[in-house]
Amino acid sequence: MYEPNVVGDWQEYDEHAGLRVRVHRLEPAEPPRGRDDAAEGLTYFRLRVTVENRGVRHFGIHLEDGQIDVRIGPDGESAFLDWRNSQFIEGFDVYPLRRATAVLYAAGPEASLGQVDVQVQLRVDEEWAGRRLWTGGLGLYEGAAGAPGCAGRDGGLAHQVSTFLRDQAEEGTA
Repeated sequence: MYEPNVVGDWQEYDEHAGLRVRVHRLEPAEPPRGRDDAAEGLTYFRLRVTVENRGVRHFGIHLEDGQIDVRIGPDGESAFLDWRNSQFIEGFDVYPLRRATAVLYAAGPEASLGQVDVQVQLRVDEEWAGRRLWTGGLGLYEGAAGAPGCAGRDGGLAHQVSTFLRDQAEEGTA
């Protein structure tokens, strides 16, 4: 069964030894060069996608528009993606012990931003890597479910995902 990551988790690529990626810093933010007119009435937020090389050789990576999909709300509607203000990774060599980060600005109705799903498909050395999914929401804390920031959020998305993953792990060991 495919399990989503919680925003902030690292995900390693088996097909590219030492390469890992994460979606993090999901937070409300205004874009640096002004709002897109198409986002009138929507709430902007920013997320970062970091690619890290912990291997022994360098990887040429691409993370451009069309390789990141952001869905919001319980129905998984597409968020408005502000490509003009976003910063991507276009043909960058990530050497061992180095990182590269893409910054994406998106917007959606404020009521839907409590649940945000981000799917990333990285291109490594001109080959497509497998898709990875992260789930989170604005106002949720990054980190483990037992972290102090998550205490008391019994109905929160981070708690639900953590509970699901813990239950799945327990079923796998039984």
